[in-house]
This record gives sequence, structure tokens and C-alpha cells, in this order.
Amino acid sequence: MMAASSHSIAVLQKRREDGQPVDQGSDTILASTFSKSGSYFALTDDSKRLILFRTKPWQCLSVRSVVRRCTALTFTASEQRVLVADKSGDVYSFSVLEPHGCGKLELGHLSMLLDVALTPDDRFVLTADRDEKIRVSWAAAPHCIESFCLGHTEFVSRIMVVPGHPELLLSSSGDCTLRLWEYRSGRQLHCCDLASLQEPAEPEGHQRFAVSRIAFWGQDCCVALLCDGLPLVFVFQLDACRQRLTFQQQLRFPHRVWDIEFEEAQGLWVLQDCHEAPLVLWRPTGGPWQPVPDSAVSQRLCGHLRGNWAMLEGAAAVDDGFRGLYKATFDNTSSYLKRKEQRLQQQQGRKRQQSPLPGPPGQCKKMC
Repeated sequence: MMAASSHSIAVLQKRREDGQPVDQGSDTILASTFSKSGSYFALTDDSKRLILFRTKPWQCLSVRSVVRRCTALTFTASEQRVLVADKSGDVYSFSVLEPHGCGKLELGHLSMLLDVALTPDDRFVLTADRDEKIRVSWAAAPHCIESFCLGHTEFVSRIMVVPGHPELLLSSSGDCTLRLWEYRSGRQLHCCDLASLQEPAEPEGHQRFAVSRIAFWGQDCCVALLCDGLPLVFVFQLDACRQRLTFQQQLRFPHRVWDIEFEEAQGLWVLQDCHEAPLVLWRPTGGPWQPVPDSAVSQRLCGHLRGNWAMLEGAAAVDDGFRGLYKATFDNTSSYLKRKEQRLQQQQGRKRQQSPLPGPPGQCKKMC
């Protein structure tokens, strides 16, 4: 990731020196991903560029322009294309074999896309948007929709087709839930309320949050969730036969967690905002998950991260998370009722002023 970022900056400088047009952006990386084999790496940045790398050895294959700033991207299982989702709700495909080819519009939503995924056989494209929907489309004919997975009440932040169980889908949302789906039918199998799993001492300001990362460990069928803005990670056990999720543990950290990832033979790597120990390995040792003592590998990785600490801090500083995606609600009922009451009082006051005052009792009798 860091090598790719350095390489992208060098490519940008070369384009400027050659007089090529470059969109004026901040060069902030918005999304990135590896192909299934790890042979390719792609990223999109704030300058509306899709940069494709070969990783063995590292080589920049192309720098292509995208129509709008992107939010998510993924490689096909065949590694022949990379799909890019953007803020306008469109998904474009770019060829890997022809690294300088233009993008092809595949499908579109009427809402911002937040994540995109492909099934292991490349048959279906799954897209998650800000309007609480998960759409399952045929990859060969994206205008043909297989199903919708409906049930979230806020934006869908992340989706993942479960490795080893290609019929199952995991999704997370700004409604503080993790859901399990049989996505071809759109049937929800299980829903976990993450807010109810928080400890009672949790600050009131963290009542609403979204999952920013879903990681899966095939060795123990574990699901780890990184929550945006919270220094904790939720760990669940997936029972694929019973189609249920079981909460295991809440891992708490003294610093902000930037990212998580499982290594199949090791456990859960946690990248955190801590210069002394930026990378920590966790593993279930005889039951509960515990941090593993430093090894030669972790010490080497931590040394490399400390050497690039300024870049890591800079990337974290510009990350605004999902705070701006929540629905804005306006309670105008109370103000309306208050204005209505004031109007009624004013009308009654005018009526009292216009009505004639009654005369003396004697004058009334005389007139009769």
C-alpha cells in the first residue's frame, strides 16, 4: 500500500513534467484493493485517477481517468477486469489485460454507491448504496437484477460475499447492524444489533456508528468488524449450516484503530494510531482473543510503519468516515404548533378589540 502510494505520486509528478493534464485534487487515496492472487493492485484517488500496478515486481501499468471520484473497487475473480463504483451511483469496468483501455459503464444507481463486490464465479455484481439497498445484478447483463436485499434502515457501508460460502452475504450499515443474507433470493437470515453489544460505560456520543471494515477468517469461521470512530473490534462466529452469527468478544484498544486484516495462519492484525506499537497481532488462545507477544515479523513490520508514520497520520487526518451519510431529520412539528398557537392568540386579541363594549343597564331598559 505504501509502495503503491509512493509510486502514484512519482507518476503524477512525471505527468506534470511532461505537460499532461492532471485534475487538481489532493492525491488522497479514496479506495484500494488487491486482486485475488495478489498479482495486481489498484487504487483510486482524489484526482479522479485509477492507477493499476503489477506487484511481482512492483510496476505501474497504467494511470487512467475516471468520470467521478470513486468510493470502492474490486477485481473480478479472473483478474481480467477491475470494477469501480463512484459517488454518482455508477459502476465502470476497466480492463486489466489492456491497461490503457477506457472504462465501460456497467450499471447505475440513483444513489451514492459505498461498496461493490463480485461472487467468486464472477456471475453476480453486488452493490451497496446510501439509500439502504443492496442490489444483486447479473454480471453478463447488469440491467438484469436478480434480487434486492432490503432491511437496513440507514446507508449500507460494507458488503462481503463469505469466502468458502459463496451463497452467503454479510452487510453492515449506519443502523448499527450486521446482517447475514442469502443474496440470490434477497432473504435475510440473521441480524445482529451492534449497539446492544456495547459496554454500558460507552460514551453517549458513540450511540450511532457504522462498520468500516469486515474481515473473515476461514480457519475458525470468524468475522471481525471494525467500527468507524470507535476504538474497538467486534468478533463473531459464523455457523454456516445454521445460518447464524454468534457474538464472541469485543476487543478494546487504547488508541484509534485504522484497519484490520486476518492472516490465515496467524490471526487478526490490527493497525492502530500508536507510534510505539502500530501493529498488533491478536489470536484466540484457549478461548478468548488475546494480543500475541511481539515476534521478529511484527517488530520488522512495526519498524517499517514507524519509518512512514507521517504518511499514515496524514491519511488518517483526512478521513471523515461516514458521519456525513446519515439521514438529516428535521423536527418542524413543534415550531409549527408554536406558530399556530401564536396566530390563534393574535386572532382572539383582534376579535376582542373589534367587539363593542356593553352600555349602562338603564340605557338598555330604555331602549327596550
